Amino acid sequence: MSTAMAEVPESVADIDRLDELNRKLDQLTVSVAALGEQVAYLSEKAYEDRRRQREWDELREDLTPVINDVYAVTVEQLEEIQAYVQLEDVAQLAKRLARNTRTFNELLDQVESANDFVKDFAPLSQDMVEQAILMLNDMEQKGYFGFVRQGQYVMDQIVTSFTEDDVRQLGDNVVLILNTVKALTQPQMMDLVNSLTSGFQAVEGEADELPTSMFGLLREMRDPEVRRGLAITMQVLKKVSAQYS
Repeated sequence: MSTAMAEVPESVADIDRLDELNRKLDQLTVSVAALGEQVAYLSEKAYEDRRRQREWDELREDLTPVINDVYAVTVEQLEEIQAYVQLEDVAQLAKRLARNTRTFNELLDQVESANDFVKDFAPLSQDMVEQAILMLNDMEQKGYFGFVRQGQYVMDQIVTSFTEDDVRQLGDNVVLILNTVKALTQPQMMDLVNSLTSGFQAVEGEADELPTSMFGLLREMRDPEVRRGLAITMQVLKKVSAQYS
């Protein structure tokens, strides 16, 4: 009985030791896993660093000839202009650039504003161009351009038909001409001209049948309209004669 009771504690102790051993094994497993993750991270970082270093080396190898060429060209160009440019001039230019940094910023702001304006105005300008094209096409269909071309032909005829003296005399008498045109375009004068034109057209085809003998003309004098026309004609001639007397 005592022997059996002595074996129980030993079994419990073994179980505790096994649990402790398992716990330590679990911790060791977690530590090994974490260490593996760290090793993987470090390996990946080392690989990334080597890749970047390789890219930088390739870039340096590619840029080295270009930089050497640029340096050689720069030295050659500076040798050509060293007689015209001094170090003091470069320093003065640098100072002026530094002093006018704010001005350059304002200028860049204006350029950006102008660029934004162009971007905003581009659709409007396109619409304006389309409207202008439609308007010009409509003017062409209505004959405006043909009228201008014929007007140019008329101007060519006038220029080739009149001398400078003629134009000078026209300028001297332009007021009289305008007054004459003004008088001729009065309603009474336009009615008179229209009546004369209509009357001429009415009798133009009957010219051979009109009386031309003395007695025929005397018979026409009996017509009140003929007498009235002659009276008006006589009064007009009287007025014209009075202006030159």
